[in-house]
Amino acid sequence: MKNTFTSISKRNFITIVEVNNPPANALSSASIKELRSVFHTLANDEATRAIILTGFGRFFIAGADIKEFVTVLGKEAEALAMATAGQALCDEIEAMNKPVIAAINGPALGGGLEVALGCHYRIATEQAILGLPELKLGLLPAFGGTQRLSRLTNPAIALEIILTSKQITSREAYELGIIQQVVTIEELISAAIKTAESFIEGKSMTSITRTIECIMQGYQEDVQHGLKRERHRFAELFKTKDAREGIHAFVEKRKPNFTQS
Repeated sequence: MKNTFTSISKRNFITIVEVNNPPANALSSASIKELRSVFHTLANDEATRAIILTGFGRFFIAGADIKEFVTVLGKEAEALAMATAGQALCDEIEAMNKPVIAAINGPALGGGLEVALGCHYRIATEQAILGLPELKLGLLPAFGGTQRLSRLTNPAIALEIILTSKQITSREAYELGIIQQVVTIEELISAAIKTAESFIEGKSMTSITRTIECIMQGYQEDVQHGLKRERHRFAELFKTKDAREGIHAFVEKRKPNFTQS
């Protein structure tokens, strides 16, 4: 089925998902549904080992579709459904079993920043701006922004960014640990591809998927639950063909030939 709001391209085992919903790549109910479907498909695609999420044109994702907000005024149940769908998208991205890199090519505001926060790694251009301005609408971030931003930084910084509704530069976001790389617009996709390659090349997806699970689920739990998952996933890998190959390759001083099994 042809996508309406996204364009998909591949570079070897890396899939690039480009949000294309002019003029500002706003998140409508329909585009959220399509993005969820795209990520569900990629989660089960053996030819995809890493994903890059970016935006078409000048914007990454400028936020939610405010026109839809107008139709939901006075309708609490519909507003709850809207927030639930947005959170589900970000939750599903965060729970992906392969690395997801946000390549932030322009403004990432409101729901756009929340989607980026759901990704595992974030690269932004020097011109990109980020913010959660929902309070200016008499609302609050509801696609996971209050929770992920406070965990990624700390509650005081999250309060400052959200309560002031200020826009921060990519350099400021880098200093706060929200962004991991800042590059020129010309370098963005190549930098994202290079990072994705560094995550997956010469490694087995059987260990990559378990590592992502341990980190992304573990940070939401107490340390003892996280450690329990870590040791069980470690033990499981000793039954895999790739662990056998990797260990023997190391002993024999050769490159491993992983079969992803």
